[in-house]
Amino acid sequence: MGPHPAVAAIRLAVRRVLHDVLTEHSDRLVRSVGHAAPARSCATSSFHPASTDEQPLVLVACSGGADSMALASALAFEARKLSVRAGGITVDHGLQDGSDLRAADVAARLTAMQLDPVEAIAVRVGRDGGPEAAARDARYAALDDAAGRHGAAAVLLGHTRDDQAETVLLGLARGSGTRSLSGMAAVSGAAGRYRRPFLQLDRQTARKACMAQSLPVWDDPHNADPAYTRSRLRHEGLPALEKALGKGVVEALARTAQLSRDDADALDTWAADADASVRDDAGRLECVKLYALPPAVRRRILRRAVIEAGAPAGSLFARHVEEVDRLITGWRGQGAINLPGRVEARRQGGRLVIRQG
Repeated sequence: MGPHPAVAAIRLAVRRVLHDVLTEHSDRLVRSVGHAAPARSCATSSFHPASTDEQPLVLVACSGGADSMALASALAFEARKLSVRAGGITVDHGLQDGSDLRAADVAARLTAMQLDPVEAIAVRVGRDGGPEAAARDARYAALDDAAGRHGAAAVLLGHTRDDQAETVLLGLARGSGTRSLSGMAAVSGAAGRYRRPFLQLDRQTARKACMAQSLPVWDDPHNADPAYTRSRLRHEGLPALEKALGKGVVEALARTAQLSRDDADALDTWAADADASVRDDAGRLECVKLYALPPAVRRRILRRAVIEAGAPAGSLFARHVEEVDRLITGWRGQGAINLPGRVEARRQGGRLVIRQG
């Protein structure tokens, strides 16, 4: 008798990601020794590194919740069959009493799954951007550091289709454009470090997998705290939408994310190709040439120029880019536009000048 359907689903999702990681790792090894190897299919690759040192390390970020515990169990099971080293990281945000003990307990559970290395990392959460954003920034900084220290090829994250739907709605509420509506990518971070195997699976599948394997899970009280925007959306917003529109809202939002990502990727490529064509010989942006571009392409060029001048990407919002865009489309002799990071944009002699003040 095979595994429970939920267990089979999470294992298959993780197996696909590990095949991708193995193939990428194998290709890097081939390039490093300077000779070609036969082409392999991700689905049928039989590549097995010769020694433990040559096997890629994949870490799982685990909070102890159902999503990440299901992910950790699937990684532990599949890694042994694919000659992948598997480890785990749990981050203690220090925001609740006893969080250090809970992190130690999660680390012990990961060790019991025979993951190695396993770390419980305490972080200090700042205040920039609000509590949710600050905690996320601290968490990713810790994961980046751990992945770098251990030389991990990938870090698996347990975000589900439900998380994706929430992210799309949050982006819609901010009015941040197509890129924001594209939600979370299956592969993201420097060199594709972060992988999200569960974006096509719902939250209940992960919970059922934990129940079928008798895995203890921890339900973070912050996830039910109405003080947090995502919590209100999860427990009030999405249920209200499903009541008004019927079932299938989560699936539709997840599809919207993928379609938006495809569109955003195409527009980003168009903007990158068009960038050189709207600059003069000195590399300055020419307003007339920018005006001739479609707004979606032009604003991407402007956004990238502002970031390259020193504006923090996380602090640069659509309204900032729109103000800069008005120097192109609604020029009435207005002065410089002040932007995050002490960057200013002004129009001078038919050129757009963007620099730090």
